[in-house]
Amino acid sequence: MHQNYYFLRQLSGQLQSELVGMEVLTCFSQNKDELVIGFSDGERELYVRASLTAHFSTLSFPTEFKRARANTINLFGELLGQTVQQVVQHLNERSFYLKLSQGYTLLFKLFGNRSNIVLFQDEEPLKLFHKKFGADLELDPLQMDRPIRQNFEAFAAADGNLRQVYPTFGDLPALYLAQQGYNTASLEEKWELVQAMLEQLDAPAAYYLIRLNGKLRLSLLQLGEVLQVYGSPMEALNGFTRSYLSETGFERLFEQTQQQLLKKQRATQAILEQTEARLHELRHGRSYSQIADIIMANLTNIPPRASEVDLYDFYTDRLRKFKLKASETPQKQAERLYRKAKKQHVEITQLEERQERKFEEAIVLEDALQALEEVKTYKALKLYLKEYAHLLTTKQQAQQEAPFRLFETEGFKILVGKSAQNNDLLTQRHTYKEDIWLHAKDVSGSHVVIKYQAGKAIPATVLEKAAQLAAYYSKRKSDSLCPVLYTPKKWVRKPKGAPAGAVVVEREQVMLVKPENPFERKV
Repeated sequence: MHQNYYFLRQLSGQLQSELVGMEVLTCFSQNKDELVIGFSDGERELYVRASLTAHFSTLSFPTEFKRARANTINLFGELLGQTVQQVVQHLNERSFYLKLSQGYTLLFKLFGNRSNIVLFQDEEPLKLFHKKFGADLELDPLQMDRPIRQNFEAFAAADGNLRQVYPTFGDLPALYLAQQGYNTASLEEKWELVQAMLEQLDAPAAYYLIRLNGKLRLSLLQLGEVLQVYGSPMEALNGFTRSYLSETGFERLFEQTQQQLLKKQRATQAILEQTEARLHELRHGRSYSQIADIIMANLTNIPPRASEVDLYDFYTDRLRKFKLKASETPQKQAERLYRKAKKQHVEITQLEERQERKFEEAIVLEDALQALEEVKTYKALKLYLKEYAHLLTTKQQAQQEAPFRLFETEGFKILVGKSAQNNDLLTQRHTYKEDIWLHAKDVSGSHVVIKYQAGKAIPATVLEKAAQLAAYYSKRKSDSLCPVLYTPKKWVRKPKGAPAGAVVVEREQVMLVKPENPFERKV
């Protein structure tokens, strides 16, 4: 009911007594959907804080407000120095306006997710807070009353239909009447029930913060579970806004964070699929260099100025038809194809590098989503957002470098830390208890992790390659053989206060391998 006509009528009445005679001291915004207006009479200050988001619109009234030093902008500068002369509530409407000196009028239109604030002077519209609602410039605050016939004759003509006679009630008054037996009462009894309730709405004994059907609500009537009782509409709206944002802010922010990560994950996966398809096409399609080789091997078999010729393809051991340019010699065409082949090779290298980066991003995003599932409180979510800020930025900037190198073999991913600090990030943030953790024995080196896959045993060949990487990226790189210890991550822990990269390993096994990177191309 915080935007219900009957509540706003009480609110605007209190604002009338609070604001009249006060001067506008400041008017600014430091959040996209928030406007703060400060008033003062020389002895005291009062602020109207309008939060008008698409999800939740409300007013609150702090007695002090610390303006941020950055990311803030002055708005409605014409209001500064103007004095409030009157607060006027529109009849049967969810809106009111402040009448100020020098002919200024500030309209508060509180229509749910289409709420807005509009500035007028001498009945001419000047500015909108939410410019997306351009039609609000056509409003006339002096003509927004909505007279409705609400006598017994109109009530009887509507056969007691509340929506026809009292469209401003909303759901809570209708529910309250239903609990009073409204639906089974006679027409006269219904009228009496409505009049009794209107007396409460016109002069509420208190303002209630309630929980109804699992949701926090502000009510002029006692419904559901009463959580808090307030003595004034401004106090009630402050309490409701604070409680509502505290309770629902976590859920909304959690969902927004999750959706943002999932969107990035889908985009990364799409790029991976496109890259893989292009690499497959380049690797398995007929390469330019092979066609050039065939042309050069068959120079004596190509007639001058031929545009098409059958040549022996020694790669497939059969005759094939080749299209040629009649205006070029076969040697020139082969030379051009070799240049294309060189560019093709460069493209493959670039695609492989891009694929590796996107694999890293995919793992980082997957781990971030898993970590998000463990967040259960607003405080923990704030810490999470700070820790993963590099993944959640909306700006087109490069993400932080992933703390590992990525290799893939036989469907398993192998991660290799890049530094002592990144070893910590890899082991503590991107590794889970069933992953296999490896490290060169008794020397400094990279942490290496084989990502576990449910229902799949890690082949000995994968384990050996991971061990070779652990040896290769360690101080034993130049040894002929290197002992490498390995164990499930659940047996690896970092003592409190230990230096970067230092861990304690339990229940490890050891294998001897040759230090090398098995994924490097052999020349």
